[in-house]
Amino acid sequence: MAAAIPHLNTPADTQLMDHTRRQISLRLLPFLFLLYITNYLDRTSVAYAAIGMSRDLGFSDRVFGLGAGIFFVSYVALQVPGALLVERWSARRVICLTMVAWGSLTALTGLVHTPGQLYVARFVLGAAEAGFFPGVIVYLSHWFLRKDRAKATSNFMAAIPISFVIGSPIAGWILGHRWLAIQGWRWLFIMEGMPAILLGIVAFYYLTDYPGEAAWLAPEQRHWMEGKLGEEKSDKAQAMPIRLALRSPAVLMLAAVCFLNYLVLYTFFFWFPTLLKRQSGFSDVNVGLLGALPYAAAFVAMLVNGWHSDKNHERHWHSAAPYLIAAAGLLGLITHPRSIALSLLFFTLVGICVSHLPVFWAIPTEILGQSAAAAAVGMINAVGSVAGFAGPYLFGYLNSRTGSLSSGLGVLMVASLAAVALTLCTPRNAQAANR
Repeated sequence: MAAAIPHLNTPADTQLMDHTRRQISLRLLPFLFLLYITNYLDRTSVAYAAIGMSRDLGFSDRVFGLGAGIFFVSYVALQVPGALLVERWSARRVICLTMVAWGSLTALTGLVHTPGQLYVARFVLGAAEAGFFPGVIVYLSHWFLRKDRAKATSNFMAAIPISFVIGSPIAGWILGHRWLAIQGWRWLFIMEGMPAILLGIVAFYYLTDYPGEAAWLAPEQRHWMEGKLGEEKSDKAQAMPIRLALRSPAVLMLAAVCFLNYLVLYTFFFWFPTLLKRQSGFSDVNVGLLGALPYAAAFVAMLVNGWHSDKNHERHWHSAAPYLIAAAGLLGLITHPRSIALSLLFFTLVGICVSHLPVFWAIPTEILGQSAAAAAVGMINAVGSVAGFAGPYLFGYLNSRTGSLSSGLGVLMVASLAAVALTLCTPRNAQAANR
């Protein structure tokens, strides 16, 4: 409780606080970062495997778009239960179970031969992964103070671009090889599922649910961290019941922003390798190497954006600005540049949109009570993840229907600008959110 917190004003007390915050960061963030890299390697594998699937199985753009998107149908359905399970049961148990399940199912995706089998594999995989992301966002709120949360989330979510930086060249290399008469894209699924299984087991023994249970912290560190987190909760406006939180204008607006953001983000994730391959005509290996460049830039942008947001105690503009940059990149792509270098620059501007994520996800945990925030994060991500289905499928459908990329890119540009406008209209604090 806040009343139990001692007054820490001496240099020794300040040193204790700084050491505790640093120790928690060093203990948790590198491991969570590694887990999220493993999670997003699945996104890398399906995006690059599409090149091999279309070549070996004759899958059309519409088939691939539906296969990429159907993952989110089951993923969406289990977002809120997954987040609440972390809050009310155990983060390390949920993370362990989801990772072992999704790693096994990713490996089994390498056995598909028909569109129907691809749809089933992706649907089941979405159910397996549903609890991981909202669970980790809630888990970070159990360990990091408000002033550290965007930076901690950015360090965790920097795994998204890094997973593509690492995974793109590896995926391109695997895709271009064949072992034991098995196509490279099948090996891609198999080899990228194995790390998730192993790390899921490690997570069960390595992670700790709450500071009070951390044997790796000294007693005075546990006492200070628990007290400080409790103080921050008591400083918020009266906690909103879960039922009301899920219907509040603030949460609904954040859910709409998330939908627009993910419409752009997941379409880019799933279609970028294919578009680069078609435009350049490069080998699979070279597409993998060049495909890493936009994500390397996004990695730097994400860290800088999260750090600058914490430093200035501002969330909304830092969440909106990356989508202004993405809109500029999409406008450039609509002009159909003939230079590969210029196209890659525009793709990089679109990829910068990833850097909004850590700042955006700091907002609901700061303006809502703990249980309400857990449910809200699950619901916001669930609504947003509908765009993970709609975006890739719509882009593939428009491409097949019109024979041109312009209409799909135009839709994404409008979505980017709408996300910017809506982000700037969302509540700025707990009092405004509870009105």
